[in-house]
Amino acid sequence: MNHLPGSSPRSPAPSPDPDVDDGSSKKQATRVFKKSSSNGKITVYLGKRDFVDHISHVDPIDGVVLIDPDYVKDRKVFGHVLAAFRYGREDLDVLGLTFRKDLYLASEQIFPPQETDRPLTRLQERLIRKLGPNAYPFYFEVPPHCPASVSLQPAPGDTGKPCGVDYELKAFVGETPEDKPHKRNSVRLAIRKIMYAPSKLGEQPSIEVSKEYILKPNKIHLEASLDKELYHHGESLAVNVHIANNSSKTVKKIKVSVRQFADICLFSTAQYKCTVAEVESEDGCQVAPGFTLSKVFTLTPLLANNKDKWGLALDGQLKHEDTNLASSTLIADPSQRENLGIIVQYKVKVKLCITPLGGDLVAELPFILMHPKPDDDEPVIGDHRSPGRTVLVGNNATTTAGGGGAGGGSDLNKNNHSGDPTAAKDGDGPNLIQLDGDENCPDDDIIFEDFARLRLKGAETEA
Repeated sequence: MNHLPGSSPRSPAPSPDPDVDDGSSKKQATRVFKKSSSNGKITVYLGKRDFVDHISHVDPIDGVVLIDPDYVKDRKVFGHVLAAFRYGREDLDVLGLTFRKDLYLASEQIFPPQETDRPLTRLQERLIRKLGPNAYPFYFEVPPHCPASVSLQPAPGDTGKPCGVDYELKAFVGETPEDKPHKRNSVRLAIRKIMYAPSKLGEQPSIEVSKEYILKPNKIHLEASLDKELYHHGESLAVNVHIANNSSKTVKKIKVSVRQFADICLFSTAQYKCTVAEVESEDGCQVAPGFTLSKVFTLTPLLANNKDKWGLALDGQLKHEDTNLASSTLIADPSQRENLGIIVQYKVKVKLCITPLGGDLVAELPFILMHPKPDDDEPVIGDHRSPGRTVLVGNNATTTAGGGGAGGGSDLNKNNHSGDPTAAKDGDGPNLIQLDGDENCPDDDIIFEDFARLRLKGAETEA
């Protein structure tokens, strides 16, 4: 997997889950992420790790779980999706007190499958056909008002998971959904909820402010504007500043900065401000009484220039890849503000330093900083439903729904050199397993990539 630099406009918001070219068939293969429990008895297959919030709805979290029926026997397999806000270091969790708040929890019984009229997604059909009759689908819907994945930049020397909002998908074997999962027979995967820049642009930000003095009829007038409201990560901002000095004071210096505002919406509302880009006028660029000045200042807010600032809000991370400044939070429903965990906003601040004893004149321009929506070169597999394919009740439900059970399983064993389709692979590097597709069934052109084993602590217990 490529490590994405913090200064790149492509970083890292989405983990792209790129298609891989299959040279033998001269066509694109679908990449699927997988992770197995430590005992190898259950394996989760997921089509992507980033789930996009479209404001009106959120991409569903769908995939399949491959189980060993001889191990599970008469027990059940459950799936959970948890969004948690961590506001303290892990090493401070003592006496059962944890510095985290669960913001959203969804639960579903995966095995035995429950009766439902929901059709299988295209991805689930392909995986069930490939993996065989012991693969069972799961499907979670996340409400739009849940927070985006955001982390706070840790201080030097801090260890463990950073503070912020993170998402986790968990599958485990148990008797009831409330059972405490054991490490040996549970799978935990870090996923992200992200949001792309809206296609509809807002008005061009602009502001006019003035400062007048007692017994002085004239004043200093400041106009500031941006060339647009929406900027993408890595893009430079052009700030237009116009000053008309009709007073007896002198504008000695002009300071322009980009500031990040992070509102922590939890037990109380606290706001943290951090300057992420700054520029000043050159020496000698003063505005004397009776003069005017028009100037354009250019700033580029980048994480690469702010690595030493503790508490800076960043986009959520997967594995140990680099990230970027947190994207702006778009609030669709103000009444759900508390559920958003961390609300991130950006403003340009223009400050005039006035002498002698003239004080300061300040203007602020809010803007949006986000990732652009990627080009849809091909449709997302998980978004397509196959008509007429439903999940039925019974042990043969998924075989009937997905079609072709045993043939897919033999394909899997034939291409897995370890001979164990659920063998867990450790390490951060990708481990691709390319499966031979059936010439009569092009849907089976799938490549599996092992999910990196992340350091996920919290609710799990040792075997």
